[in-house]
Amino acid sequence: MTTATDLSTPASRGADRYPNGPLADVWLVCLRELRPVLRDPASIVFGLVQPLVFVALFVPLLDGMSGGALDLQWFVPGVLVMVALFSTAATGSNLQFEMHTGAHERTLVAPVRRWALVVGRALKEMVPLTVQACVLVAVSLPFGFVPHLLGAVAGLGVLAVFGVGFGALSYALALAVREQDWLFWTIQQAVVFPLMILSGMLLPLDEGPGWMQALGAANPLSHVVDAQRALFSGVFDGDAVRGLLAASAVAVVGLAVAVRAMRRG
Repeated sequence: MTTATDLSTPASRGADRYPNGPLADVWLVCLRELRPVLRDPASIVFGLVQPLVFVALFVPLLDGMSGGALDLQWFVPGVLVMVALFSTAATGSNLQFEMHTGAHERTLVAPVRRWALVVGRALKEMVPLTVQACVLVAVSLPFGFVPHLLGAVAGLGVLAVFGVGFGALSYALALAVREQDWLFWTIQQAVVFPLMILSGMLLPLDEGPGWMQALGAANPLSHVVDAQRALFSGVFDGDAVRGLLAASAVAVVGLAVAVRAMRRG
């Protein structure tokens, strides 16, 4: 877990200026949040256990059921989005831990802008998310997954943008429920699982009922999934553009909500 050693120096009483610029504040918070990850990189790999199980066991099952229509080129990009969804949705628990220990309160009196406290945290999510995605792609290569190089880079970029936004929403939820851990996890799971099912990341929605297809079309995550499948196959089409727009919308909304929650908190 993170500590507040780097941001615990109080600002001068009554001071209305900050010693660093806005970008420097964001960078300092981002570095603070990255240090525990760099000290314990095994936690990033450990988070890939479930996705790797899906790749190893779920793909042969789908291949047999679909007559080969669903393969690694279709399935792995969906699993990448699943990694982004679950890993960033849980990040608010770290902030809750800091609330329990009092570390969060110490950061609030640090000479950094309040909005930078949450923006820096959210931007940190890009690093572990990108590392996890690269590891998953590398592990999938021996199974026959063939990503398009330029498309994969673009796909990871879209995934990182989405991760920033959804991670920010997770922090906003933690700030809203404060120290009620049970409420955080209840709301988190009530949101994450419908988003996952209605995105078509594991099973296509083409043969589903009309209401499910309509909800899937309204789900921004489904556009991110479509974009990953297109980009990792080297197809830069409307799906890729819609996925980027959907990820950007999640990032803008997530950061706006999180900044508002941090200023209120």
